[in-house]
Parts: sequence; structure tokens; C-alpha cells
Amino acid sequence: MLRHRDFRLLWLGLVGSAIGTWMQIVAQALLVLELSHGSALALGAVALAQALAFFAFSLFGGAVADHVDKRRLLLTTQTFCMGLATLLGVLTSLHVVAVWMVVVLAFLQGTALSFDQPTRAALVPDLVPQEELLNAVSLQSIVFTGASTLGPALAGLTMPVLGYAGLFFANALSFLAILGALLAIHPPSTGARTRTPTPRAIGEGLAAVRADAALPWLLAVYGALLFFGPSPALLLPVMGTRVLHLDAVRLGVLFAASGAGTVVGGLALASIHHPSRKARILLTSAVLWSVALSGFSASRSFAPALGSLLFVGVFQVGVSATAITLLQTRVPRQMSGRVMSINTLLIMGVRPLGDFAAAAVIGRFGAPFTAATCAAVVAATALGVATRRSARTA
Repeated sequence: MLRHRDFRLLWLGLVGSAIGTWMQIVAQALLVLELSHGSALALGAVALAQALAFFAFSLFGGAVADHVDKRRLLLTTQTFCMGLATLLGVLTSLHVVAVWMVVVLAFLQGTALSFDQPTRAALVPDLVPQEELLNAVSLQSIVFTGASTLGPALAGLTMPVLGYAGLFFANALSFLAILGALLAIHPPSTGARTRTPTPRAIGEGLAAVRADAALPWLLAVYGALLFFGPSPALLLPVMGTRVLHLDAVRLGVLFAASGAGTVVGGLALASIHHPSRKARILLTSAVLWSVALSGFSASRSFAPALGSLLFVGVFQVGVSATAITLLQTRVPRQMSGRVMSINTLLIMGVRPLGDFAAAAVIGRFGAPFTAATCAAVVAATALGVATRRSARTA
């Protein structure tokens, strides 16, 4: 798959940028906890601000992706995100940063990514042959989570030297990798750009998903995992500091364990080509993810938590990468940007909204109870859908 020059350059550029992004995620979470004196609700507020941006703009961003030159749009969004990381670094180094500033910057970043992420996903089919699209989508889907293996570990190791501001500046520099890749690639021009008005274009994309026999049910499971599954940026800092009593280095290792699991799961998924098995993979992965998260919620020491998170990562990518692959391959090519904006809305809108609710529950009942409850809800959803599908095919 990486033998295709343009896809290889884009993929490597995204890996470099994603490592920096994960360094910032860890540093930003710890900074917010420090500024708010350990408030999980403050972390949830940051997540909510980003979620609101995605709810407002992601479907529109997908329609724009089908209408304009994808490479140029990505150059614009990535440059803007680079500027936001630089600004956060400046504010932190001047010791004037406050929680509300982080919230505002999270909203602005969410706005940019509402256009960036569906465009990036829709660009991949332009860079590889049709018969190799499934593998490309699987590799693409693990870039961000796969980089979480190295990024958090680097953050934990370098934070004592660089501080929060240094990590934010490091993230800004990491955007040079993806910007360089975008300048170097030459995707073919396509005649598939939509010329319909944006509201109608958005409606067509939603209708294509709704009309599919499998996508609505499978996306319901995917959405449940994203809403009820607390993100690592919320759960790990709270669980690590309050329950496991870890320092920054071992907290970074916890983040890395989840990321390592996504690499293993993503590579395994990329080797599976039989389309009829993908629904079963998604549902089984959701149930096993719930079991792994329950194990993490019950952990009271570092080693069991580390092992549980490894499996959380494996089975989470089993759900997410399969859902992305199904979205890319079960809808018309000319709707790829609009349909992938649904994935962006789920990941970047629904998940932070769930994090805000989970933060409130964590504040009242604690992280272990919250994680165990969320795992039970996701497992019940997956088993319910599996039972319904079995009954309809019986």
C-alpha cells in the first residue's frame, strides 16, 4: 500500500503531525487540570467546546470537501491548526493562559477540523487504486490513534524539560510534516465534485447512509461507543492521578498502551478483505472493547491497567476502522466527503459531548464507576443490534 508515492507521503506526513498532536493532548489535559485545581468538569468543558464546533460545521465541511480542491483546503486547515498550537504555546509561556482561553482555542480547532477531517478521508480514494482502497482506509484510520503510542510517551519524557509551552510549540512544528506532504503530492483532478446547493448536498449524503441496509444499525453501535466511551484525554489523567497515583512518565505510558493496541488492531483489520464479515467484526469488537474497559475500571495498580488499555485500543480500532471502511465503500464515490463528515461528527462531535457528560459523572461518582457503567451500556447496545440482525436474517 505504501508503494503508492502520494499515499505514502500523505500517510507519513499525517503520522508526524499526529505524534505532535498527541503530545499536545497530554500536555493540554494536564495543564487544564492544573489550572482548574483538578476539575474533571473543566476537561469536559474543553471537550464540549470542540464538540459544539463539529456539530455546527462538520456536515457543511463534508459538502465543501466534495466541491473544492481537497489538497488546497487541507493546506489551509492544517496551517490554521498550526497557528492555534503556536498561540497556545505563547499564552502558556507568558503565564497568562486560563481555562477559558483553552476552551476558545478548542472551539476554533474544532471548526478547522470540521473541514479538514472529511476532506482528508475523501482524498484517500484519489491516491490509491480502487481495488486497494480497503487497505488504504484501514491504514489511514489508525494514523491518529497509532501515533498515540509514541506521542504520549514523548510528552511524558520531555515535559520535565520542555514544560507545557514547549510541547505546544513542538506540536506546531510537527504540522510541517503534513504541510510538506501536501505540497509534494499531485492527486488527479476529478469530475466528481458536487454542484448542488450545500443544504441539498448534505441531505443527499445523509439519505445515502439511511438507505443502506447495514450502515444505520452499525453506526448506532459506533456512535454508542464514541458517546459512552470516555476518551483517553479525559479518563486517563483522572484515573491515573486519582486512582493509580502515577507520575507524568507512567501516565504517558498508559496513553501509549492504548495507542499500541490500535496499531495491532488496525494492522490485523487491514489484512481482512471479506466484506460479509465486517459487520460481525464491528459488533464483536464492541463487546470485547466493553470487557477490556471494565477490566481497566477495576484496576488499582499500573500493570493491570496497562494490559487492559492495550486491549481497549485493539478492539476500539476494530469498531472504528471497520465503520470507516464501510462508510467509504458502501456509498457512491462522489459523496465521499459528505459521508465521511458523518464520521467526523461522530468522532469529534459526539465523543466530546459524551466526555462532557462523563466528566460530570466522574466528578460525582468517580472514574472507575463511570468507566464500568459506560462499558455496560456499549455492550448492551452491541448485543441488542446483533440480536436484532440475527432475528431479521433468521
